[in-house]
Amino acid sequence: MPDRTVAPEIINAVDFDFVLPKPDLFTLSNGVQVWALDGGVEEVMMLEIVFTAGNSWEKRNMIAPAVTALLRNGTSQKSALDINEFFEFHGAYLGAHCYNETASVTLHCLSKHAAFLLPVLREILTDSIFPEKETEIFKQNSLQRLQVNLMKCDFVATRQIDALVFGEQHPYGKMSTREDLAALNREDLAAFFNSYYQHGEVVIFAAGKLPPQFESLLNESFGGLAWRPANHHYGLQEAVPFDSGNRIHRITNDANGVQGAIRLAQPFANRHHAHYKEVQVLNMVFGGYFGSRLMANIREEKGYTYGIHSFIQQHAGATAWVVSTEAGTAVCEAAVAETWSEMQLLRDELVDEEELLLVRNYMLGSVLGSLNGPFEIMNRWKGYVLTGVNGEQYFNDAIHTIKTVSAERLQELANVYLQQERFYDMIVV
Repeated sequence: MPDRTVAPEIINAVDFDFVLPKPDLFTLSNGVQVWALDGGVEEVMMLEIVFTAGNSWEKRNMIAPAVTALLRNGTSQKSALDINEFFEFHGAYLGAHCYNETASVTLHCLSKHAAFLLPVLREILTDSIFPEKETEIFKQNSLQRLQVNLMKCDFVATRQIDALVFGEQHPYGKMSTREDLAALNREDLAAFFNSYYQHGEVVIFAAGKLPPQFESLLNESFGGLAWRPANHHYGLQEAVPFDSGNRIHRITNDANGVQGAIRLAQPFANRHHAHYKEVQVLNMVFGGYFGSRLMANIREEKGYTYGIHSFIQQHAGATAWVVSTEAGTAVCEAAVAETWSEMQLLRDELVDEEELLLVRNYMLGSVLGSLNGPFEIMNRWKGYVLTGVNGEQYFNDAIHTIKTVSAERLQELANVYLQQERFYDMIVV
């Protein structure tokens, strides 16, 4: 029985030993890899089927996300209502999301219901028909949502900064338009579905209390399909060249608006780059969490914004380092100026050990949170697999970097990357 009159000892996260549990890996009859982590307390499981079917592979804008959104809206045997009622009856959730390189279909369910649900999931992934009525509803809803979003300065700023950093023709930078949505048709959706789902590249992730003979269940439902194993080895991709002659952008989206959206961004390399792990620590000091330099200055001291943060976009290919906030139109320029000042301080002065210890503990505490259960652990492994890094080695190297990177090294990196002339500077009001 613990003595409640004595406070427990406080131990810094830097003193913990971190171990990333490793999932099992097996292969279906068609060569598709399955990463499976059997564990947890509750009799629930998650199954995520990831297709190489993101918007990087579409021939025309909006086809990939439209296919993903309409997957659950009807097969030759079941209507959208039938499908939704079936999964709801079994207390299951079926979600679908489209990203840049990949699209995923995720099933959360009671472990005991997996055998009933997998055949219907197979039907959806092989026999979706994209009914005309459902397609038209999707187009109408998407058009209305786009019209509303285009009135918001933060939405416009995010689109425009990506287009600047990557180029409007790049998958990461292209922007959907009313014309793109109006041009969607069932024939194009069915063709994309055939190429990238029925005959696509696939990898599967599963976690939770997996049912008995889980490998046999999966193989029975999916092992005979015309799927191919996915190849996610993107390797090192350097950042997109910076256009220094076109750096500063001021856009008026609403002449009567009282708030502006600020986006400062520079092209950056992906997690294969030698500096990536160290830069994550530098970014955390700069603007990566609530106690960061940017928050302390621009939110707490100046009161220009409710929140400001910086982050490195998690793209598989070349990516970007972004500073993002919204502020009153009268103080947008001042907020940008203070951001440059914080960069200058990180270039000129060493981060003191107390602040650096706080950042180390925060980052390692976040890692601990991401290891709290099989779903979270598998989500971390999924990120490693889909970006083509060695998961176990990358995890250990990242932990070592967080624990040991010095203030001197962070200053060196700040003098390389936190330079005003490296960033696109955009304000949308």
